[in-house]
Amino acid sequence: MSSIKENLKQILETIPNHVTLVAVSKTKPVSDLLEAYHAGQRVFGENKIQEMTQKWEELPKDISWHMIGHVQTNKVKYMAPYVDTIHAVDSLKLLKEINKQAIKNDRTINCLLQIKIAEEESKFGLSDTDAIALLNAEDIKPLSNVKIIGLMGMATFTDNQEQIKKEFKHIQSLFEKLQPDHPQLTSLSIGMSGDYQLAIDCGSTMVRIGSSIFGARNYSH
Repeated sequence: MSSIKENLKQILETIPNHVTLVAVSKTKPVSDLLEAYHAGQRVFGENKIQEMTQKWEELPKDISWHMIGHVQTNKVKYMAPYVDTIHAVDSLKLLKEINKQAIKNDRTINCLLQIKIAEEESKFGLSDTDAIALLNAEDIKPLSNVKIIGLMGMATFTDNQEQIKKEFKHIQSLFEKLQPDHPQLTSLSIGMSGDYQLAIDCGSTMVRIGSSIFGARNYSH
C-alpha cells in the first residue's frame, strides 16, 4: 500500500501550481495528518467543527484549516479563533454569525458561497439567483470581518462524467459572470478524488481530495 507521502506527491504532480490542494482529513487520526504535514501539506479540510477543533489543538499552528461541511450557526464560535476558510456558506444569517465571531477573535475569515449544482435533493446550496442577490445585498457591506473569496459546489454523486461536467461548467459560468462586478472572487472550489481533473479543466482553483491521499474513510469510531 502506498504511503500518504507518496499519494500526495503523485497528486501534486497532476495539479497545476495555481490550484490549491485541500487534503480532506475528516475521520482520519492526527498521525495521518502529521504524515501529510511532514510531506509538506499545509491545507486540511474537515466537515465536523468539533473534530477539526480537536485536531487544531494538537497539530502545528501553521496549518490552514478549511471547513468544508455544512455549518450550523451555533457552532461557528468554536472554529472562529483559527479557521481560515469556510466553504459551505449558504445564507446571509450564517455570514453575519461568522462576521460576529470573527470580530470577537480579531480575525478576518474567508468564505465561499455554496452553489447548488447537483440534482440530488440532499445537497445544500444557493441558487444562482440567490447567490447574486446575496453578493449585491446592502446587508453584507457592513460585514467587515468576512471576505467572500469565491464559490464552492458539489457535483451529483454519479459515475456519469457528462453530468458532472455539465454541473461544473454551470458553476464555472456563474463564477465568470460574477467576477467583473466582484473582483474579490478568485477561488472556485470544485472537484474531489474522483473528478478533480475534470474540475480543473472547468476552472477549479481549489480541489478537495481525501481518499486518494489518506485511503478509504473510517467511520467506525
